[in-house]
Parts: sequence; C-alpha cells; structure tokens
Amino acid sequence: MKLKNLRKKIRRLEKRLQEGSRKLARLKQNLQAAESAKAMKAARKSAARATAAKSSTGATKPSSVKKPKKKLNLSPERRAQLSAAMKARWAAKRAAQANAKSDAAGQDFAQRPPPQPPENRPDGA
Repeated sequence: MKLKNLRKKIRRLEKRLQEGSRKLARLKQNLQAAESAKAMKAARKSAARATAAKSSTGATKPSSVKKPKKKLNLSPERRAQLSAAMKARWAAKRAAQANAKSDAAGQDFAQRPPPQPPENRPDGA
C-alpha cells in the first residue's frame, strides 16, 4: 500500500473516532437529561398525589409541599472550597457580633464623665 493512501486512511479513521466520541458525549448528555426529567415528573406526580390526599382528608389550611432538596453533584475539591468559604463567612459574622458588643460596652464607658480629682490633695498641689 502506498504511503499517501495509508496517511489518508489514518486521517479518515482519526476523524471518525473523534466524531464518535463527540456523538457518545452528546448521547450521554441526552440520557442524563431524560433521566432527570423523568425523576422530576415522578416527584411532581407524587407531590400532586400527596396534596390530593390531604385535601380529601379535610385539611383546612393550604398545603405547602416542600420540594425535595436537590443533591449537589460536587467534586471533593469544590465541596472543600465551599466549606472553607462558609466557615470564613461564619467566623466573620461572629467577629462582627463580638465587635458590636464590645463597641456597645465601650460607648457606655465613653458616655460617662471622667472622675473628678479630689479638691484637697495630700501632696499640697
């Protein structure tokens, strides 16, 4: 086989493999989207059933169905990063509260007049 033909075949094969991986990724995305849509539909359906059951039992107050908490698909690194950010925010909030308390105590002290020196000193001044 000639070198030119071999190069052509290799180029075509590489192109086909690359397009195949793109197609596979797209199909996986579609599958995941379809699964999540199905899960949401099922959750909505069960919530509707629950509200219908509540209304049929004679509940007088309006039903407030809580949405199920969505699970975050985080990598361990991102989870650690968010954890550190939240801890820093909480620490800053605690520090601000402590400062506010100490400032309030300091303001009380600042509002009091300074003590008057005694009129007759023992040193004779």
